[in-house]
Amino acid sequence: MAELLSDDEIDAQLGSDWERDGDEIVRVYEFDDYLDGVAFAASVGEVAEEEFHHPEITIRYQEVEVRLTSHEEGGITDKDLRLADLFDDEL
Repeated sequence: MAELLSDDEIDAQLGSDWERDGDEIVRVYEFDDYLDGVAFAASVGEVAEEEFHHPEITIRYQEVEVRLTSHEEGGITDKDLRLADLFDDEL
């Protein structure tokens, strides 16, 4: 089980395009085309499955919102920050 990160640790490590929303980190990725967003969501899903850490993904017309938290631990852990970095690499 991963350990929860402190507020200072999260602030220091969270990517600039990500925001904190309570016990989650959130990013909205924008796309020119709906199907590009769908393809990105599928790619993110594959990464999440490989890491066995699954986000909440919301697909909208020209954007995809990704939310990460570690439910078992009750907040944000290194697993969430690692996955956020991996998702950013999928762009």
